[in-house]
Order: sequence, then structure tokens, then C-alpha cells
Amino acid sequence: MKMKRSLCGWIAVFCCLFLVHSAHAGSGLTRISDHVYAYVDVKEASPANSFGANAGIIIGPDSIVVIDTLVSAREAQRFLRDIREISDKPISSVINTHYHLDHAFGNAEFAKQGAVIIAHAACRDEMEHKAADVLANTKNYGLTDEDMSGTEIAFPDITFTDRLQLHLGDLEVELINVAPSHSKGSILVYLPGEKVVFAGDTLFTDYHPYMGDGDIPGWQQTLDFLATLDADKIIPGHGPLSSKKDVADIKSYISLFDKMAKAFTSGKTDPAEIAAEMKKILPAKAQGEWLIQANIEAKYLKKDAEKN
Repeated sequence: MKMKRSLCGWIAVFCCLFLVHSAHAGSGLTRISDHVYAYVDVKEASPANSFGANAGIIIGPDSIVVIDTLVSAREAQRFLRDIREISDKPISSVINTHYHLDHAFGNAEFAKQGAVIIAHAACRDEMEHKAADVLANTKNYGLTDEDMSGTEIAFPDITFTDRLQLHLGDLEVELINVAPSHSKGSILVYLPGEKVVFAGDTLFTDYHPYMGDGDIPGWQQTLDFLATLDADKIIPGHGPLSSKKDVADIKSYISLFDKMAKAFTSGKTDPAEIAAEMKKILPAKAQGEWLIQANIEAKYLKKDAEKN
């Protein structure tokens, strides 16, 4: 079965809606807690502003830990400038919550600062198998040569499987992989002393999520675990500062999407038709409606095509 459009094609269609590449609305890092700052609630997400991806920093007594690095060298350099408006401490490490370009393709700019890159073992594996091809074809994602100028792939230096603890003085940072979820190597970054979690793309708030690499049972399991953490501030991969209600909402969304997509693709093959029907039932979101059809193509119709 031949699909009419690829995910990359739909990203290209999406980016045509943004003829003027915008920076983060109200650019600058928001103070989340005593030691945590982050980008949250990016408006009008587009390819050139990392598709609205959030990223942040943890400031320890002697150094800074960076959580995700945005989509390109240029975006990472903007992130670095914003960090330097807050602190001049050295950047000791970067934590990648997962391998997708909007969260990890700025890695090299931080490696140049001497940062060690940390991620789940599956994240490094996914980057090794996919990142070079994605970087060579970023125009398919709506990114121009200018957007990606100087961007290089930098792989994680340190990997782990289940959990890893970092200690910044008395500040404890827990890196947790519950199960394959948004991607095989997606992790949570939990600061119990601050009651803050960086959820990465296990959580999209007021965004339609990207589900093309998703493991639905594992994703649900991860969200259940996230809901048990003693945290009152959750930084999603995309969207505003979030709460446990948002965790419950995205769990309901991906469960409904998965059930509907399986039902509709069993009798229909036109992704636009399927997306139009699903849009009538899925909860409305402020951002990323184009991903409904992209997810159908990348995850559900793709599986059918591979069977034939």
C-alpha cells in the first residue's frame, strides 16, 4: 500500500503556514523554581523556533546542567545567550530527554562549551541510526539552509538504561526511564527537592502530540508513573507549565487516538479522510493539528504498508 504523503511532506506543508520565521514569543527563560529555568508555552510553533520545543537549565552551586538543546546550532546559540543572562557558571552537562531533532540537534554547541552529553542508551542508538539522515534532509522538515547553518550531530557521551542520579551539591537530579514511550529512549528528569519534572515529549500540553515513534502501552505506563511523583511543576516537551491534570489529559488523548486510528485505518486508506473524521472527536488543541494526519501516516498506515 503506497501512502499519499510522508510525515516529512506534512511538516513541509505545515511550515508554509509560517512564512516569517519567529523566535520564541516573549523570548527568555522563565524561572520555575529556585534552581530551574525553562522555556515554556512557545506561541506559534514553527520549524525555525524548534517546533515550540521547551528546554531548560538546572543551576547548581558550581555549574549548570542543560535539559535539551533545541533544533539547530543557531537555536542553541540563542539558548546559550539566554542562559548567560541568568548565570555565568560553566555548563557541565547536557541531558537529552530523547533523540528528536527539535530537542537534540543543538547538542554540539554545548559540547563546544565542554559539556558532557547524557541520555538513555536507546536515545544514543536512535541518534546513531537516524540523526545523520534527518540532518541531511532537514528541508523536508521545513528548515532552511540558513536555519541549520553550522549544525552538527553530537552524540551522548554517557548513557544509562533505567535510572541515573546526578548530584549538584545538595541538589539531586534523577534521570528515569520507565518504559519506551514517546520514543524508545524518552526519559523524565526529576528534581525531588524542587518538586519539578522535565517530562520531555512524554507530555504535550495544548499541543497535538507526535506519536510516530510512540509505544502506547509504555507511554501510558510512563504517564502513570509521572502522576505518582511528588511534583507540582511539570515542564512538558511542548506547551505551558503543566500539572497532574495535563498528565491525565494526554494519557486520555493518546489512548483515544490509538483506538480511533486502529479502527479507522482498518477500513480506510486515505489519511486526509481519516484525519478529518478523527478531528471531529479528538479534543481541540491550540497547536499542531497537522500532526493528526502525520501520525496516521507515520504510525498506522505505515504499519499496513509494511505488511503488504
